[in-house]
Amino acid sequence: MSNFINYWEKRYGNEGKIWGDQPSKSAKIALKYFKSREIKSILVPGAGYGRNTKLFSENGYIVVGIEISSKAIQIARKFDKKSKFIELSVLDLESSGILYEAIYCFNTLHLFLEKQREKFLNNCFRLLKDRGYVFFVVFGKEEKSFGRGSQIEKNTFESKPGRPTHYFTEKDLIAHFKDFTAIETGIIVDRENHGEVGIHDHILRYIFAQKKK
Repeated sequence: MSNFINYWEKRYGNEGKIWGDQPSKSAKIALKYFKSREIKSILVPGAGYGRNTKLFSENGYIVVGIEISSKAIQIARKFDKKSKFIELSVLDLESSGILYEAIYCFNTLHLFLEKQREKFLNNCFRLLKDRGYVFFVVFGKEEKSFGRGSQIEKNTFESKPGRPTHYFTEKDLIAHFKDFTAIETGIIVDRENHGEVGIHDHILRYIFAQKKK
C-alpha cells in the first residue's frame, strides 16, 4: 500500500490538477440519474482533487470525498470548498453512523487486486442507506493499455510499480456488484489531457445499480 500512496503523492505533487478543472463525462451522467431519484447525499471514494465532487456540491448535494493522497486533498479543499474531504484509504472505510443515499466512484475500483476490490465494495455496501444507489466507472477491457505490463491476476496488469490495473468486461463488472441490482451498464469514451501525454480517449465501463434489501 505504501507504493500505492507514494505513486499518487508524487503524481499530485508534480502535476497538480492532472485532469484539469472540468468533471468527467460520467459525473454528468451520474448527476442526471441522482436528480431523477431525489438523492441528497453522495459519498465519493477516490475523490482526487475534487473535480467531480465539485459538480455534485455545486448542485446542492451533501458530498463527502474520500482520498488517500494528502496532496490531492490539499488541492481539493481549495478547489471545492463545499464538499468535505477525508484522508483515508477506500479499503479502510468504516461506518460512523452516517449512511449515504448514493456513492459515485470514478476510476478507482480498477486500481486494486481481486480481494481488495471485494473488500472495497463490501465497505461501500455497508455505507449505503437501504435501496441506495451506486454509480461506478472503471477501465474497460477495450482500453488501449490492456495487456501492458506484467499480468498479476486475470485481466489485471502492472505497467508501473505499485499501480495494478484491472480491466473489466460487462459480465465481470456486473459480477462484482452481486449485492446490487444493475439498472444500467454501458461504455463511455472519456477524453482527457494528460499534459505531456497529450489528449487521448479512455474506454470506460460504468454501472448504475441499486442496493438489494
